[in-house]
Amino acid sequence: MCGKFTALASWREVVSFSQPLTKSGGDGQGEGQEHHEGGNDEIVTYRVGGPLPVIVWDAEARKRRVIPMRWGFPDPRDWRRPRPIHARSETIDAKEPFRTPFHAGQRGVVVFRTFNEGEEVTKPSGRTETRQWTIDPQDGRPRGFAFVWRRFEIADLPAPMLACVMATVPANELIRRTIKSREDDPRMPAILDDDAWSAWLGEVDATSTAVKALLKTMEGVNWQSALEPKKPRPRKP
Repeated sequence: MCGKFTALASWREVVSFSQPLTKSGGDGQGEGQEHHEGGNDEIVTYRVGGPLPVIVWDAEARKRRVIPMRWGFPDPRDWRRPRPIHARSETIDAKEPFRTPFHAGQRGVVVFRTFNEGEEVTKPSGRTETRQWTIDPQDGRPRGFAFVWRRFEIADLPAPMLACVMATVPANELIRRTIKSREDDPRMPAILDDDAWSAWLGEVDATSTAVKALLKTMEGVNWQSALEPKKPRPRKP
């Protein structure tokens, strides 16, 4: 499952991506377009256990905000360990620790440019290894992953921890037939359609059933997947 993805640095504080990305899109759209075009903008990589810029709906202020959160809920046995990091869309509304934040509207969006998926490969020796593939939609436009988040009171920390997990759905045909062809239950991140952000974040009234239905497999895509080169081993002194 996805444990790494990239975005442009300038996207971290922009919250209006889900609006129509056109010149006639309304307030703030010029800013949204300016950022998503890229240019020489720095590419930032986000990984499990690290901080993510999560877009949430501030109901009191009636506006979206970007809040840093750790990717991965704290493991009950050791809060330093990020586990779980994913939530299955099929049970996100019924299974803890995801049920409570889902129904409480603690749902967020994280914007991405590319994302990684792992392929389990058996070597001639019989051992297995994971090859990382980068999935690139190729058009440079921002898209949103669906997350749920919670606040955790941890005795060792001076302030509450905000942590989030990524919603997942069954893998689409591109990923299922290539990278995940050896898996019985291949998964991929839940990618929200642009017009689904408001309902997912809780800006507009929607039933839990309708919100859950937003988590669907994105099919019919013409994306590119490329094997990520292995990092060179450090030379011994």
